[in-house]
Amino acid sequence: MAIDDDVLRRLPPTPLDKIVGRVRDGDLLLCAGDDPFSRLISWSTKSPWTHIALAYRWSSIGRVMVFESVERVGVRAVPLKSFISRSSEGKQPYPGKILLARHEQVAERIGVKGSAAAQRLADVAVDRFGYPFAPGEIAKIGLRIMLGAANIKLPKSLGPRKEFICSEYVGKCLQTLEIEIPWDGLGFLAPGDFAACPQVHAIAQIKTL
Repeated sequence: MAIDDDVLRRLPPTPLDKIVGRVRDGDLLLCAGDDPFSRLISWSTKSPWTHIALAYRWSSIGRVMVFESVERVGVRAVPLKSFISRSSEGKQPYPGKILLARHEQVAERIGVKGSAAAQRLADVAVDRFGYPFAPGEIAKIGLRIMLGAANIKLPKSLGPRKEFICSEYVGKCLQTLEIEIPWDGLGFLAPGDFAACPQVHAIAQIKTL
């Protein structure tokens, strides 16, 4: 199905308390930020999507948590309410818009809460807490722009190993479910590649705080 660039205009912002019950393990949080760094990502990838994170219900603490990799901090977990309230640098209100989305194969393979697939996803996500953000990936954005214009492909080996940008981290988590997000071969997996995936569809726009 994929997600078109007009979705944020079509779906009105909905308060978190009206949405939180619909969130499933492995759901995607696609962000369209308007801070300077986000505008750079949007411009270079020709997509409104500038950040992506993974939702997970942490039942033992009664929270929906967000797993993400952010600049200066690296891989971390924050409550969903905090995620929609401020940027990774603490700027309030959140500088942009947030879409809750779902990959249909993730929903199928995780199934019910407590499944082995859900545990595998959590294991991969949590075991990478503390891994650094990959500042070298930002240089690849510039490389992507230059080589993309010439239609020159780059090897997948340029992807991170133990350091991540947001999209590579989420992509790594989904790989444990044997799900690969199609990408354009121009150096790195981007948030917009998730939105363009035919198996990903929009659930709701979350009203930021």
